[in-house]
Amino acid sequence: MPSSKKLTHYAIMCFYSQVLRPHERSGIIILLVLAAILVSWSGFGKIQAAVQDDTIRIAIVKSAPEITVAGDGIVVTNGAGEPVSLSIPALVKPVGDGLLVDGTLYKKLSFSSETAVYINNKPYRGSAELSPFDKGIQVVNQLLLEEYLVGLINCEISSSWPIEAVKAQAIIARTYAVNRRLARMGAPYHLESSVIDQVYDGSSIEDSRARRAVHETEGEVLTYGGGVIQAYYHSSCGGRTEASENVWGAALPYLKGVECQYCFSSPTATAWEYKISLKDLEERLRNAGYKISGLSSIKPGVLNGRGRLKQVLVQATVGSTALTGDQFRKVVGYGLIKSTRFTVTTGSKKELLFSGTGNGHGVGLCQWGAKQRALDGFSSDEILSYYYPGTELKKLSEMN
Repeated sequence: MPSSKKLTHYAIMCFYSQVLRPHERSGIIILLVLAAILVSWSGFGKIQAAVQDDTIRIAIVKSAPEITVAGDGIVVTNGAGEPVSLSIPALVKPVGDGLLVDGTLYKKLSFSSETAVYINNKPYRGSAELSPFDKGIQVVNQLLLEEYLVGLINCEISSSWPIEAVKAQAIIARTYAVNRRLARMGAPYHLESSVIDQVYDGSSIEDSRARRAVHETEGEVLTYGGGVIQAYYHSSCGGRTEASENVWGAALPYLKGVECQYCFSSPTATAWEYKISLKDLEERLRNAGYKISGLSSIKPGVLNGRGRLKQVLVQATVGSTALTGDQFRKVVGYGLIKSTRFTVTTGSKKELLFSGTGNGHGVGLCQWGAKQRALDGFSSDEILSYYYPGTELKKLSEMN
């Protein structure tokens, strides 16, 4: 979800693109001032490095009680980068603020291989860095950006879709990843491997069509005003994509929403249902930090101009409140309340029945819509320009 920090980085990138156009300025004094700003601004080199970097860091495990690491030709180093001799497979357990392996305690461990590092029996390219986190173990997979995209394709869509749709997915996933890498410079990782960012499950479901789509779009990203865009996307919009400000309160010029009659072949574009008891829902609300008791009902609030719920009203004996549609989806589960296009009824057994259409937040590219547009003969470039109007496709190498 976008935050003020993310929007700040977007603004910085737009500014960055402008200061590189001295021919648009007049007067030697202005040019000198701009040069001084570039020299003195410590973020300039970091942004340039972030665009040039060809690796990405993905949090693939968080707070695990133990991790098994396996693979052929594994090279192990400690937190200081020094080689460590370990028996592989290695069972790693968290102990205090360290990692215990074969009776020895380490602060951090990094495992790498020329083929794949297996984390709990799943293969990952590049390296896997293990560190203590929240009484468990965090694993960060660092690998080449393009290799990450090959592994991602079949987690987000099917590589058997028309190749132009697969190429559109490759471009937009690359764009999202580069934008997050810039926004999270200095953080332990750039993205998570779930719907919080992009779904990624290692190299086990790579295939030739996914690799082809990534190769044929190598280095391509969507830009606006010279900066890499916040490339949100979703499964199916149900007829109309959403404006970013209606979901997260932040208006972006290329995410205003468009008509989309192309995604109705999606299983969730037409209808979905979900049942949950009032008791279970109250527990989820409490776990999310809402101080309520005696939950009695959920009422849809007002709709925005695109037919999505702006608010969901939570009625209880104590702690009645209103949540945005996206907040409510997060509490219950994005995979359960599939969109904010829903109605709700209360059954006789104190159960709530949610009935809706669409899958996802609705912002940006509609994946099932992209599939149909590719079937209709549109290229990946045309698909992306439709869902992100005003954007420009560029090579990362052109932005150095």
